Amino acid sequence: MLRRLYDWTLAKAAHPHAEGWLALFAFVEASFFPIPPHPLLGLMCLAEPRRAVRYALVATVASVLGGLLGYAIGHLLFDTVGQSLIDALGMHDSFPRAACYLREYGAEIIMVKGATPIPFKLLTITAGFISMPLLTFIGASIVSRAISFLIVGILFRVFGAPIKVFIDKYLGLVTIGVVVIVVGGFVAAAMLSGGSSSTDAKCDHAISAPARTTAA
Repeated sequence: MLRRLYDWTLAKAAHPHAEGWLALFAFVEASFFPIPPHPLLGLMCLAEPRRAVRYALVATVASVLGGLLGYAIGHLLFDTVGQSLIDALGMHDSFPRAACYLREYGAEIIMVKGATPIPFKLLTITAGFISMPLLTFIGASIVSRAISFLIVGILFRVFGAPIKVFIDKYLGLVTIGVVVIVVGGFVAAAMLSGGSSSTDAKCDHAISAPARTTAA
């Protein structure tokens, strides 16, 4: 079933309203949809390299807005909707660790983890559940999603179709490099403040359902 859903998603790249489909997939993936929009974004950029940055911006904005839906689910509807989503998406064991890291590190975790293959929806729902300050969440989400999508858009815009081979091989490394540059200072500051090792150990062993917190 997942494979059929994936193939169906890719087929939308040739749709006359592909840009609308991209926005929709980026929106729902940030809160509950299991397939990331990156394959669709890549195919659209491959077909129209000159519009690659535009496509990446569409995906970024839609994903941030979808993240707000995920936040709302975690904050307002966790018991009735959020918990079921977490379980259905196979993220039950990851949820307590995500909540622990978000409490300890806040925006830095969204910026770092949200730009990696770790499901963004896990972070958005969890951020709402622990009542992360909304403006902090939005700012971190913008950085995270811009890193994730604009790398693809800019590379296609600058290099055109041949960049596909490069992206297939090295996108993970490029993403990691950009993340390190953007948020390395924040992470270093958190570590220098003390307690990072104990925090990592605590969060790595978090297995029970976290308690809800109230934003300051």
